Amino acid sequence: MDSQWWRFKLRIMSNTPVSRCENCGAQLQGHWCARCGQATIDYRRSFRHVIADVLESFLNWDSKFFATLALIIVKPWRLTNDFLAGKRVRYVHPLRLYLLASILFFFAVNYWAKAIHVTPHHISPEERAAIEAKLKDKNLPPAVRVEVENALRSENDEQAEESARGTPTPKEMATPIVDFGPSENPQTSIGTWLETRAKEKMGEHGTKMDLFIRTLISNLPYMMLFCIPLFALVLKVLYVRRRIFYIDHLIYALHIHTFAYTGIMLIVLATIGLNRAVSGLIGGWIIALLWSAFVMQIFLSIRRVYRQGWFISVFKFLFGGFAYLIVLGVALAATFFVTLAMP
Repeated sequence: MDSQWWRFKLRIMSNTPVSRCENCGAQLQGHWCARCGQATIDYRRSFRHVIADVLESFLNWDSKFFATLALIIVKPWRLTNDFLAGKRVRYVHPLRLYLLASILFFFAVNYWAKAIHVTPHHISPEERAAIEAKLKDKNLPPAVRVEVENALRSENDEQAEESARGTPTPKEMATPIVDFGPSENPQTSIGTWLETRAKEKMGEHGTKMDLFIRTLISNLPYMMLFCIPLFALVLKVLYVRRRIFYIDHLIYALHIHTFAYTGIMLIVLATIGLNRAVSGLIGGWIIALLWSAFVMQIFLSIRRVYRQGWFISVFKFLFGGFAYLIVLGVALAATFFVTLAMP
């Protein structure tokens, strides 16, 4: 035991290069162990060498990231083709790249959503006077009378809460955003549950609508992460005769969604800048050209990744886009109901 300790201590004190893997003992022939895969890094060095290694690793990752980002904007199809061809070490992994773009994109969306404030609509004084006059009618059915009185009582409570919070109550209001008034048709159990949950989440007359919208937007990243495999499935169906593996479609789906998030953020930033610096007509044309280039990049990526003619590429671009819009619509509806059902 003592002899082993002194050999270990002498090896620390000496500055001899590592010739065997410290994990499995195999003979080293490069930077990585051929048996277990451990890197041949000797951490028993001066602090300046450690700092140099950290900076080198950061700068290498930094250059890889910016090279990948530039390619995803200019030529997203080349990024997919290179990755599928085995040229992967020079680029960021598709899933990591997507997650980074998704975090930045939905962070911006959530920041925008926080600025949303939906002012609840109340009954105007004229409408209140008309309703109170209607309540004096002796021929009014008792069930309708109870519903109207409950609605007026709830309206008074909501206005009192807003006054306590300092929210100004509008003097003239239109139709409520969400009307949960009495219905002549009998509701099913699902309809009753939906109405109850909607009242709880959105408020009696939409007083909590801004909170509900922010909650819905916060659930969108999970929805989109679920939609990417579905988009790859749409591509698999479109190109079923090409005998392409599903994982190849999934790589392209990750890249094209990353391009979409990045492109939308850049176009929105350009729109904000153009609205401040350029006149309305010129700025509008530039923005229209940017969106046209955005759509053209997606079309060119499909054509150059799957390598088909112009006509069949246009057909599959339009048909696949329509199918994916249906997928997004169904996913958005499901996210809406899940947001309603969440406690």
